[in-house]
Amino acid sequence: MIHSHVRGGSSTPLLEETIGICFDRICGRFANSEALVSRHQGLRYTYGELKREVENAARGMMAIGVERGDRVGVWSPNSAEWLIAQYALAKIGAIMVNINPAFGLRELEHALMNSGVSVIVAAPGFRNSDFGAMLDEVAPRLPALKQTVHLGKQRPGSTLGSTLTWNDLIDRSKTVPERELREREAALRCSDPVNIQYTSGTTGTPKGATLTHHNILNNGFFVGERLQYTSVDRICLPVPFYHCFGCVLGSLAALTHGSAIVLPSESFDAQACLAGIQEERCTSVYGVPTMFIAQLDHSAFSTYRLDSLRTGIMAGAPCPVEVMRQVIEKMHLRDVTIAYGMTETSPVSFQSCIDDPLEARVSTVGSVLPHVEVKIIDPKTGLVLPRGRAGELCTRGYVVMRGYWNDSEATDAAIDAERWMHSGDLAVMREDGRVSIVGRLKHLIIRGGENIYPLEIEEFLHTHPKISDVQVIGVPDKKYGEEVCAWIRLRTGSGATENEIREFCRGQIATFKIPRYIRFVDEFPMTVTGKIQKFRMQELMRNELGLRAEQTV
Repeated sequence: MIHSHVRGGSSTPLLEETIGICFDRICGRFANSEALVSRHQGLRYTYGELKREVENAARGMMAIGVERGDRVGVWSPNSAEWLIAQYALAKIGAIMVNINPAFGLRELEHALMNSGVSVIVAAPGFRNSDFGAMLDEVAPRLPALKQTVHLGKQRPGSTLGSTLTWNDLIDRSKTVPERELREREAALRCSDPVNIQYTSGTTGTPKGATLTHHNILNNGFFVGERLQYTSVDRICLPVPFYHCFGCVLGSLAALTHGSAIVLPSESFDAQACLAGIQEERCTSVYGVPTMFIAQLDHSAFSTYRLDSLRTGIMAGAPCPVEVMRQVIEKMHLRDVTIAYGMTETSPVSFQSCIDDPLEARVSTVGSVLPHVEVKIIDPKTGLVLPRGRAGELCTRGYVVMRGYWNDSEATDAAIDAERWMHSGDLAVMREDGRVSIVGRLKHLIIRGGENIYPLEIEEFLHTHPKISDVQVIGVPDKKYGEEVCAWIRLRTGSGATENEIREFCRGQIATFKIPRYIRFVDEFPMTVTGKIQKFRMQELMRNELGLRAEQTV
């Protein structure tokens, strides 16, 4: 019997350097190569030019009193300044706190209070949110917050004691000699914390995963290695920087290989993404499945030339087989990979290889990354399961976070005494060591004693010609404990009935898996990164079914 346990071997050692030292090394090697294109801002930087901007921002942060270990929030949609801040804060030993642009007041206050942010770099706003007004409201309750750096051109009025513009910050850099920056950098260690990333809230209150230079620099490097990145690669990055998909798989995978990042827009826009790929001749593109679906479904999709593409990453949610096939065939992404992980593991632990057979890329999340150890256990007994059996996936190695910031109880619940990070994901390891994710422990539907994996039903329904996207959840049921509910988004111009969908299922999947409840929707509740919030769907269905029951009494 072979157990569900693998270690990623490699002749390539882990990087033993800080992000700042790596940044200087790459900028020296690729000084004249393009590093960053921010299309919505009209900005372009070579690595040499980016280094100048980063060092000015780093010295500016030192000038306003940011010390090693201080927490500095970055609250902005995608921009050149976001990336500059990431590298600048790493150079001076500060801990960057990623703040979700979609946060409301309560979430913002929680993140700033929990992490003890003393300085926040903030955009003017995002969508309907006025960041300045929101900061004014929460600032009196945040004793640690002393300084705001606004990314707008003008300094807004504020109740916060000290406010600067980004240009003010850069001007302050003149007061700090380069020698002081070099001394600060030399004192840093790669084991130092450099980033606090708040989990995206698909399962409740966000917690701050604390990650080191060693965690995220190496994860970015080995993800880039699996994509076979070089300095000629150009990555179209529509995923947000605030999320690990953007600031590790995007920023650090590019940095460690001297590749260029192309920002098509401040947040995901299907047409901007397609235009960015065509006009910048991008070789790689990232996205969660919903982003790829939006591009494929765009009315102007066929008018764009995407033949420069060769690779990319689809991650953040299970990828429907049919979507993967279309991405490979219609977007020229012959070498697209699937990646799997979690914020708490830096994030990637599994990724497919560019030369994996199609079957492996559409049915698994690939093989374990180098220097990472994974096992699949029985969640009740903790014992390692034989290959082919579904259980909880656990990860150990350089990727595992230090812990949740200021929350030892949550840390102890997630990381056991042997430093295994428990994912809460249900997975199956094949004989060849590749892994398939079959659902979440919390999403598993148990109907009348039968275990039902929502992903299996979603994969099947995606083969219906009228269905563009589908999400399956469990809802309470007095007789069976739980029942299957499907939320379905139809293709543009298509119409369908609940009975039509159920008839499509009959004879193809077991009767107990056929959705009892079907809802046709235009969109799903999701995070800003495009992750589906199934807990929110369950809340909405519980409310709806409760109201219906009351009306029929």
